[in-house]
Amino acid sequence: MVTSRSSLFSLLSFLILALAILQADASRIHDDYLKCLQSQNSDSISTIAYTPRNTSYSSILQSTEQNLRPASTSLFKPTLILTPLHSSEIQAAIRCAKKHEIQIRVRSGGHDYEGLSYASTSPFVIVDLRNISSISVDRENRTAWVEAGATLGQLYYKIGETSRELAFVAGACPTVGVGGHFSGGGYSMLSRKFGLSVDHIIDAKIIDVNGQILDRRSMGEDLFWAIRGGGGASFGIIIAWKVSLVSVPEKVTVFNLTKTSDQNATQLVYQWQHIADKIDENLLIRLFITSSTSPQTGKKSIVVSFTSLFVGGIDQLLSLMQKSFPELGLAKEDCIEMSWLESIVYFANIPGAASVEVLLDRNSSKSYFKGKSDYVKKPISVKGLEGLWKRLFAEEEEDMEAYFQLQFSPYGGMMSEISESATPFPHRRGNIFMIHYIAGWDEKGNAESKRHVNWTRRIYSYMAAYVSKFPRAAYLNYRDLDLGVNKIKGNTSYKQASIWGTKYFNQNFDRLVHVKTKVDPSNFFRNEQSIPPLS
Repeated sequence: MVTSRSSLFSLLSFLILALAILQADASRIHDDYLKCLQSQNSDSISTIAYTPRNTSYSSILQSTEQNLRPASTSLFKPTLILTPLHSSEIQAAIRCAKKHEIQIRVRSGGHDYEGLSYASTSPFVIVDLRNISSISVDRENRTAWVEAGATLGQLYYKIGETSRELAFVAGACPTVGVGGHFSGGGYSMLSRKFGLSVDHIIDAKIIDVNGQILDRRSMGEDLFWAIRGGGGASFGIIIAWKVSLVSVPEKVTVFNLTKTSDQNATQLVYQWQHIADKIDENLLIRLFITSSTSPQTGKKSIVVSFTSLFVGGIDQLLSLMQKSFPELGLAKEDCIEMSWLESIVYFANIPGAASVEVLLDRNSSKSYFKGKSDYVKKPISVKGLEGLWKRLFAEEEEDMEAYFQLQFSPYGGMMSEISESATPFPHRRGNIFMIHYIAGWDEKGNAESKRHVNWTRRIYSYMAAYVSKFPRAAYLNYRDLDLGVNKIKGNTSYKQASIWGTKYFNQNFDRLVHVKTKVDPSNFFRNEQSIPPLS
C-alpha cells in the first residue's frame, strides 16, 4: 500500500511538473506571437489584445462562455484573447499563428455545446469576433450582409426595423452568434416553410489559411458549399455572410399549449409523430418535454409543451388544426397573433422582456450543461415513450435542482424538398423529427457534473432502438464529443474522424474531407471535431 501511494504521488508530481513546463513554454511562444502581432499592427494591438496579465482578461474570457462545463475541465486557458476591430487584424492573427505554430480558436457568440471556441486541451489563443458585427439590410433586393460576430437577435432586430414583412430563417435563441450558427445548419421555427439558414446563404467572406480574404467567387463553389453546414472553423475564419431574406405576413400566429400525463400527454405525443412532418408547411409544432412530481401527492407526471408558429392568421390555423390534429384541442384563446419579430421574443422566453429591444442584448444566462441529438424516421411506440418517461422521472426525483429536457423538432415541408447533398447538412427527406437531449445544472463539483452528463448518455443509449441507424445521425450545432474526437497535435486519420463525421454529415463527409485537403492541407484550422485533411 505504501509503495502504491508513493507511486501515485510520484506520478502526480510528474504530471504537475510537466504541465507547468508546458504552460511556461506556451507562455514564451505566445509572447513571441504577441510581438509578431505588434510588428504588423503596432497602432491597434494594445487595444484588442488581452493576456492573463490584463485586468479585463477574465471578464472578456467569461463574457460569452455560455456553457461553463468545458471551461471547468479544460487544461488550458487562452494565453491571449484578440478582439479585432478590422479584418486586417484577423489576417495578422492567422499569419503570426502560422509562423509560431499556435492554435487558434474562433468565437462569435460562445454557444458551442462543447466549448470548442473557448476551451482546449492544448495551448491556444482566441480570436473573438464580438466587434466584427455590422449588419446591412437591402430591403429592395431582400438581402442582408451580416458580420460573423453579430448575434441572431441583432440580425432579427435590424430586419424588423427595416420591414415587418421580411424575416430570416435561424434559431430561437437571440444571443447565439451568427458565425457558428450559420456554418452548422441553422434550424428555425420557420424551417418547415423555408428550410435552414444555410439554404439562404448566397455569399460569404472568409479569411483562409494564407490570410487572404475570399468571397464566393474567389473561394470557389467547393469551399462555399463546405462552409454552409460543414462548420466554418475547419476551413478558415468566416467574417461575413450574405443572406436572402424571406417574406412573411405582417402577423403570424403562435401558441404554447401544455399537457400533462393526466391530460393524455403520452397519446398526444404519439399522435403528433404521425402528423408533425406532414401537416401544412406553414405550421411548425415543436415539443418541449420535462417531468415533474407533485409536492402534495408525490405523483409523477410528464409535462409536454406544444409550441407552435403558424405563418398566417388564427382562423386559418384553427381550421387546419381541426383537420390535422383535433386531439390537441387547440382553442382560439390559446392563440396569439403578433409580428414575426415579436414571435422571436415570445419563443426566446426572456424573463421580463417588454419589447423587441431586448434582442440587442448579447448577454444570456450561463449554466453547466450537456446536450446530444438524434433523428427519428419512424414513430416511437407508446411503450417506447413510456420507457423514456420513466428515465425522466428517475432523474427528476434524484435531483430537483437539475434541469432535464427533451425537445422534439419536426421536419418535413421544405426540409424534405432540398437534396441531401445540396449542402453538407444531410438530414432532409425521411426524417420525422430531431431529438435534442439536454441536462443543465448549477455546478456543485465534478461528481455532480459527471452524474448529469451520464444522464444524457443513459437516455441516449436507451433511445438507440428508436432512432436513425447506419449512421445514427446527429446535428453539428448540438456538438457532442461523445461521438469521437480528433487528435489536436498530429494528424487524425480519416477512419477515426469518419466515426463522428458520418453521424453529422452522412455521405457528405467525404466531400468535406476533400475540400479540407485542398484548402488547408496542413490542418492549421483544427479543433477536437474539425474536418481532417486526407494526408
